[in-house]
Amino acid sequence: MAEPSLHTYLFFCNAIALLLVSPCLGLGLDTVREFLTREEDTIVFSLIERAKHPLNLPAYEDHACFGPSSGRRRNDSFAELFVRESEEIQAKAGRYQSQEEIPFFHSRVPFTLAPPYNFTTDLYPAAASINVNDAIWGFYFNELLPLLAKNGDDGNYAVTAASDLACLQALSRRINYGRYVAEVKFRGDQQRYTALISSKDKDALMTLLTSEAQEDVVKRRVEKKAMVFGQDVTLDGPTETGDKNTSQSSFKVAPSVVYKLYDQWVIPLTKKVEIEYLLHRLD
Repeated sequence: MAEPSLHTYLFFCNAIALLLVSPCLGLGLDTVREFLTREEDTIVFSLIERAKHPLNLPAYEDHACFGPSSGRRRNDSFAELFVRESEEIQAKAGRYQSQEEIPFFHSRVPFTLAPPYNFTTDLYPAAASINVNDAIWGFYFNELLPLLAKNGDDGNYAVTAASDLACLQALSRRINYGRYVAEVKFRGDQQRYTALISSKDKDALMTLLTSEAQEDVVKRRVEKKAMVFGQDVTLDGPTETGDKNTSQSSFKVAPSVVYKLYDQWVIPLTKKVEIEYLLHRLD
């Protein structure tokens, strides 16, 4: 009798692990699609909110400050300090107990304030921490923000940084949700994914994960949402949703910027998360 292949062995091992680690908790393709679609709304609204304010460049310039514990001077921008301190408070309130949320700065603040809750653990433990928050931080401040906000300084740095934080958290939640996308796809075709993961074939995994038609639908949908959500509503008559011939300046955030956000960053980084998650799915 022929001995089972390594791929067959890994397939059955992961099938058992799937039952042990992630019992039927409602995670499925429909759940994932609904989440991603709703996150589009959150992202578009957060971008609209940030676009209300000018660039406020002093909020992003490095300033010497004293660390809270060591007293040593540290060069951080006001925006970075705002995000760091906000995350520490939210960590203390239990925000990052959910696997959907990943902080940009890992805090050691204990979870002490919020009532305990048994969050689901749909993700494979060895791959659950995969994230691209560093890349999100980089493209947001260096490339996206100059497209969103007009030049100027109104001194409202705290409100501006709070809007930045809302954008960053929405983008992080959406992009790093690629872990859930990968988990659902893995469960749906374990044998094929197991073979590709075992051979570390990133190109084949990317081909298997990619649907250009669906990506095009998503990009056009978020562009349309920016048109619908980003217009002024009056009581004088029916609301016009606009089209691609409408001036981009007539919207609260340019629809072309939202399209570019998904085209150049959100979708590619989500797929990067999916690949990295899958490469650790058999660990």
